Amino acid sequence: MFRRILVANRGEIAARIMRSCDALGIETVVVHSDADHGAPWLEDAAETVCLGPGRPRDSYLCASAVLQAAEQTDCQALHPGYGFLAENGVFAARCEQQGLTFIGPGAAAIRRMGDKVAAKRTMAEHGLRTIPGSDGILEDVEQARRVADDVGYPVLVKATAGGGGKGMRRCDDAKDLETGFSEAAIEAQNAFGDASLYLEKLIEGGRHIEFQVLCDAYGNAVHLGERDCSIQRNYQKLIEESPSPGFAAADRDRIGKRVAQALAASGYVNAGTVEFLQDSDGLLYFMEVNARLQVEHPVTEMTTGVDLVEQQIRIAANEPLSFAQDDLRFTGHAIEFRINAEDVDAGFRPDPGTISSFTAPDGVAGVRWDSAVRAGYRIPPWYDSMIGKLIVHGGTRDEALEQAGRALDSLAIEGVKTTVGLHRRILADAAFRAGRYDLNRLAEILE
Repeated sequence: MFRRILVANRGEIAARIMRSCDALGIETVVVHSDADHGAPWLEDAAETVCLGPGRPRDSYLCASAVLQAAEQTDCQALHPGYGFLAENGVFAARCEQQGLTFIGPGAAAIRRMGDKVAAKRTMAEHGLRTIPGSDGILEDVEQARRVADDVGYPVLVKATAGGGGKGMRRCDDAKDLETGFSEAAIEAQNAFGDASLYLEKLIEGGRHIEFQVLCDAYGNAVHLGERDCSIQRNYQKLIEESPSPGFAAADRDRIGKRVAQALAASGYVNAGTVEFLQDSDGLLYFMEVNARLQVEHPVTEMTTGVDLVEQQIRIAANEPLSFAQDDLRFTGHAIEFRINAEDVDAGFRPDPGTISSFTAPDGVAGVRWDSAVRAGYRIPPWYDSMIGKLIVHGGTRDEALEQAGRALDSLAIEGVKTTVGLHRRILADAAFRAGRYDLNRLAEILE
């Protein structure tokens, strides 16, 4: 097992990784930017290293500075969390070249799954349905137009190296495609350094269903059930739950095993999430593989009792999975609410600033609060607006919903605008409470 791990991230996920490391008796070194100097999550680290100025490209995205920090603090492994360098195959390769264990899939797997077109081919080879669209990277807008004419509008143009809704445009006709193709390519180049695009038929409505998978280096693979992430805005998830109220329980194990087998057969090792779009007929279409830990991993931890970060570390330390598929027990229902510092009434504009007062549920059975902020903390303007995650668990979905209502009522954050009030509105929505919602529901609630 590792003696020291570098945590190459910030905020709640840095704190989350540190908790699992502490439980395993592993020291943590945490990097930070100038803007995060003195941040609450740094207090529990054995050592901290400043990477540079606040802008991500000068700090958390500066691979050389991160690698130097790991070397100078004698770390044996690095956990990237999510975002920043987590799905950067070049960075993972540099870790390997430096003799630093990258806690996640290897560089080759990241590149393979990060190429959305190649990932689609891999899943199709294992009998998983894929969305109709281009057979590879689009050469130009003319080719995109031919594919769109073939599959029918509306379509989505998407970055092959994309994620988080970046480098993606909906196009309802040829005129939309002309501008959308150009905009998506520019955004993809700026976000990922790769302007390559592909095209898919847009399946209207539907639900976002994803499976959590763990694979070790010995060919063992398990799925840990599905999550429903259909409450989204501009392809950004806001609420996630497990199990999905719109997914047949009888299909869970059958599809989950097929997904796990597909990842293992491709040589994938560590934690991964396979995302699907479920249409109105209940059919699942593969979308992409997230080759990292997901923001929403706590709902899976609540329903399975498995510490996913601990498993990531153990797998990276070359340990085999200590449990098989039949050993897993899925218990109850969990829901996660992302708490963002955003002004909902101003188009979800980020609202950085100082938290003047802060009260979160503490010590309540069935309630988990993942965060790294407190009263007096100043939210910098450089990073993602999420400041915490409220996760609830109940024996049934109805019990989880009741638990969520109480927990949201007890959560009070002053000084900045947040999405807490929006979550209360969603929780009161009849369609959401009944589990009869799709990807359009949040927009309908906001109308």
